[in-house]
Amino acid sequence: MRIVIITGLSGSGKSTAVRALEDEGFFCLDNLPVTLFPTFIELVEKSTEKVQDVALVMDIRGRDFLQGYEKVFREIGEAGYGVEVIFFDATDEVLIRRFSETRRRHPAQENGSVPEGIRFEREQLSGLRTLANLIIDTSELNVHQLRERVIAHIRGEEGAKELTIHLQSFGFRFGIPLESDLVMDVRFLPNPYFTPHLKQLPGLDPQVRAFVMEKRETTAFLDKFKGLLDVLLPGYRREGKTYLTLSVGCTGGRHRSVVIVEELRNYLAGNKVTLRVTHRDMEKG
Repeated sequence: MRIVIITGLSGSGKSTAVRALEDEGFFCLDNLPVTLFPTFIELVEKSTEKVQDVALVMDIRGRDFLQGYEKVFREIGEAGYGVEVIFFDATDEVLIRRFSETRRRHPAQENGSVPEGIRFEREQLSGLRTLANLIIDTSELNVHQLRERVIAHIRGEEGAKELTIHLQSFGFRFGIPLESDLVMDVRFLPNPYFTPHLKQLPGLDPQVRAFVMEKRETTAFLDKFKGLLDVLLPGYRREGKTYLTLSVGCTGGRHRSVVIVEELRNYLAGNKVTLRVTHRDMEKG
């Protein structure tokens, strides 16, 4: 079991780090009393949930943690577990600005000023900082960059979870899927519906595919749209997006949209993404 301690200065990005770890499958717990740490680990080990990764947030709010973490870490090590400490920091100027923007009181000195609280907190956490396996200065990082740094450290070469793309065909006659992030209208393409021997066949049929794909409009459209996706997908990854729903619609959702979704499936399959494909209205159109 991997045990990660998230700690550091108030306002330095610990909450963002925890959300990133939760997305990566970590069981996260905030401000657990340090005396319960060994008991918690024992309970997790006995749990039927098969928890593999645990992240605990411990900081200035838990004063007993600052007094007893060295002893507890030692006990956990003797029990055969490793404890990894990630310490989050930022410059005083940045921390003061963040507290000013959120209008929060500093948890270390509720009756004092924010600068006084930051100075006190630095003193109290100095020993823990020296034990850290990783120190992340978030002064110049936005939330997406911070998330990437955390996941890159946790997962190493494995990296973050792949972008999951849900490709779905639909018919405008039955309404646009509400969960769509991107909607592409392909009703401009020649329609197999008006070819008698194709009318009753679904878009998965090779004859329907050949009819749609042999058209010059289809080739031109796919070339442009694939180029657009080549720009969008890296951008979504940089911004921390992990799930994208791309909906392609034609009139009834039976022919053209199905063919285009299947072509996009083939194109994206080698693009380091996880694909899910549905044809919502193929049997209705």
